[in-house]
Parts: sequence; C-alpha cells; structure tokens
Amino acid sequence: MDGRLLLLLCFFLWTAVTTRQLAVAGAASSSRVVTSLPGLPGRLPFHLETGYVEVDEDNGTELFYYFVESEAGAEDAPFLLWLTGGDRCSVLSGLALEIGPFQFVPEPYDGTIPRLQINPYSWTKVANILFVDTPVGAGFSFSRRPEGYDVGEVSTSLQLHELLLKWLTDHPKFLTNPLYLGGDSLAGHLVPFIAQKISEGYRSWKEPHP
Repeated sequence: MDGRLLLLLCFFLWTAVTTRQLAVAGAASSSRVVTSLPGLPGRLPFHLETGYVEVDEDNGTELFYYFVESEAGAEDAPFLLWLTGGDRCSVLSGLALEIGPFQFVPEPYDGTIPRLQINPYSWTKVANILFVDTPVGAGFSFSRRPEGYDVGEVSTSLQLHELLLKWLTDHPKFLTNPLYLGGDSLAGHLVPFIAQKISEGYRSWKEPHP
C-alpha cells in the first residue's frame, strides 16, 4: 500500500514541483521553494526547497534534491545529507515514509490523492536535511546522454561530493554548520567514501602549499 501511495505522490510532486525546473535545468544548479503539497491543506509549516545540481557536465547528469530547513533554527542546527539505498530508489521514501516532516495519513487508499499529515517525529525538528535522489536514474535525477547512467558506487560517491560542494556554494549560510552524512541500506557503501573525500579536501586545505 505504501508503494502505491508513494508512486502517486511522486507523480503529483513531479507535476507541481519539477516541470519548471526541468525547463531551466542546464545551469550548474536550479532551485525552487515549495509552499504547498497535494494532500496537505494550507501553506507548508516548514521550508521546503527542491532543485537540480549538475554533477557531470559531459553527460548532462543532474541530481534532484529536496531540502528541508530545521525547525530549530536553520543557521544553528546540524546539516545532514541523507541518501536512500536500493537499486535507484527515490529518496522520497525517506522524506515521506521515514524521517521527513510529513507522512501519509494511515487510511485505506480510495483512488484519490492520498492525504498527508505532519510527522511529529521528523528529524527536521533538530536538523537541516538535504535529501538526494541518487544514483542518477533514481527519482527525478536524470542524464541527457545514455552514458550518464553507467555509474557505480565510486562514481556516484564522487557525484554526490560534487553536489555537496556546489549546493553549499549556493547556500553559504550552511557552510559552518556541523555536517553529518547518513542513509539507509546500500547508502552505507557511499557515505564512507563521501566522508573520505571531504576529509581529503579539508587536509589539502589545511596543509601549507609551497
């Protein structure tokens, strides 16, 4: 049942959120603030931004993200990059079924737009969370060339590292927030590699250059 509801919500999010972004995708990144969602009455009581970040210029690969600011105060709260495991599974499952700020109302599905409710146990109450559809082909992430979909764990990790650098460059107020990396299932193969790349970059920056 959750899978059917998630697929329907994914369709409505696509039409409501990403159509405009696909039209402008091609720059290094594009983003949009979402103020309402199908199935959740009224204006969203949290800050939700969605967008694309280009991570492979040669193949035109762009990764899609959802970003939710912390209710505890965006500039002081930790910053968490969250990934979903599985074979190109959308991170929307993490957003709507696990740790995100909204969830499905538990009721029999009647064929209409599923109702949503606020998740009282959302991790966004204490952290800023960047949810990313990865690898390319998962969720709304795409490549303009077929070769762009030929990725493995190493290349995907490098693309996520590139996304993080570009995203933080576009959102500099989060540069000094404590950074955490997390995910479920096969994301455990990616998180250590991304952390290693971040550590290598930090050491390179700290070491004196001749």
